[in-house]
Amino acid sequence: MSRIVVMGGGVSGHTAATFAKKWLGDSHEVVVVTPNSQWNWIPSNIWVGVGQMSKKEVVFPLAPIYKKVGIDYRQALARAIHPEGDAKNEKPYITIEYTDETRKGETEMLSYDYLINATGPKLNFDATDGLGNGTGELGEHTVSVCTADHAVHANEKLMETFEKAKQGERQKILVGTGHGMCTCQGAAFEYIFNIEHEAKKAGVRDMLDIKWISNESFLGDFGMGGLHMKVGGYAVSSKLFAESLYAERNVDWIIGAHTSKIEEGKIEYELLDGTKHEEAFDFAMLIPPFSGVGFKAYDKEGADITKLLFAPNGFMKVDAKYDAGAYENWKASDWPSTYQNPSYDNIFACGIAFAPPHLISKPMSSPNGTPINPTPPRTGMPAGIIGKAVAHSVCDLIKQGKDATLHKASMAEMGAACVASAGKGLLTGTAAAMTVYPVVPDYDKYPGTGRDTDYTFGEIGLAGHWIKHILHHMFIYKAKLKPGWTLIPE
Repeated sequence: MSRIVVMGGGVSGHTAATFAKKWLGDSHEVVVVTPNSQWNWIPSNIWVGVGQMSKKEVVFPLAPIYKKVGIDYRQALARAIHPEGDAKNEKPYITIEYTDETRKGETEMLSYDYLINATGPKLNFDATDGLGNGTGELGEHTVSVCTADHAVHANEKLMETFEKAKQGERQKILVGTGHGMCTCQGAAFEYIFNIEHEAKKAGVRDMLDIKWISNESFLGDFGMGGLHMKVGGYAVSSKLFAESLYAERNVDWIIGAHTSKIEEGKIEYELLDGTKHEEAFDFAMLIPPFSGVGFKAYDKEGADITKLLFAPNGFMKVDAKYDAGAYENWKASDWPSTYQNPSYDNIFACGIAFAPPHLISKPMSSPNGTPINPTPPRTGMPAGIIGKAVAHSVCDLIKQGKDATLHKASMAEMGAACVASAGKGLLTGTAAAMTVYPVVPDYDKYPGTGRDTDYTFGEIGLAGHWIKHILHHMFIYKAKLKPGWTLIPE
């Protein structure tokens, strides 16, 4: 009997664990280690953050789901990886620290035959002075929608802001990225337009100055270097698409910005031209940068081999080309396809946990040497697809042996769909529904745009909102492993 240990229970880890268990049955063990007791459909957190959904609508407890299908669930933090075992343990193992109330603080060595790292990111609030931690515990300067609890807190603060506006106090709202190396511009994009939509419904839009701040060098970059999509038979740049939406909703913007410091009601930021500025706010939601969760790794003798398994940003090394060098040398083929660690063939990484070979957007920095560019998105649909492919590879290795062919899911050969909400409402909601193929542009195969414009298109309207609302319910249904869940695509 083989044991698969999956570190992380988010979109990618949950997908990997549940498919692995379905394909292997009771003949082999699947263990999930995650500090979270609940699964969170993160794309709907933006609706929690404006009071249009409750926390209980975007989360559910993991324990009953895993018990139902025979997955061994450990509510714990994975702390270190010992891929060669040690003097006392021949099998590789990870050390874990329990976070549930009954065993809190207790540690354990958990052996594995195959390890899947799907931990997602550490929300690196500390990277920006004064950013806080999204809940107000480290200061009330800004809020976040990265977790369901963050989103609940964000809505509380937003409603206070609306109330002040109703009392005749003009309010400045600032939404975007809280550092020059952030990703997840899409979540902030959705949030700012949902705020704008709710402000109209509340009758306070004329009392709000709403502004966007981002590390993107142009609106619509989204960490993917932008895209050209087919709209009404024409190839339109995401820059034009985004600028039109911001202008239509009267939302001003600051781009190419690195937020360097946050104080009460004020941020300091640096632009790509090297100039430094300040911006006042009454309410701010700024996405933090991501990093790896901070694992350590040790060889059989106890020597630290963390740098062997992980890139400097803390994400796990996989089958990518990490020595591509200058931007001019980058190719789509640099991106990983199997997500197998090059040093240990029984370790894989998926979702945000894998280290990308380089940016997708063009690297930029100010004359002061400050990097200001979005880092690559690896969430949502790609995370699920990669998680499923990794699970398939591990199951085949168990069933067929070391010579099994690994399954591939390169983001440079993968299409993705995104539905970005611009306001919730049965008859008044809008959303931008977009597809992109491939996620990582391939300029050799698709000269000029890097993508196939026959499969890269976008529309905005009420229908897009309905699609996003349907997807919310569909993916929670799938994650709860209800009848027919495998028929719903990632």
